[in-house]
Amino acid sequence: MPTYEYRCMNCNKAFEVVMPISEYEKGKVKCPKCGKKRVKQQISGFMIQTSKKS
Repeated sequence: MPTYEYRCMNCNKAFEVVMPISEYEKGKVKCPKCGKKRVKQQISGFMIQTSKKS
């Protein structure tokens, strides 16, 4: 499942949310500290794991 990084625009807390893409598309993310929905998604890196060795 994908991990999404957010920052709350109200209290400035950075946090991560692990959720399926179907939940991400609904856009119902709240800050775990203050409970506000005023959050901004942050740009983050990602890693891909394959079964073949290079």
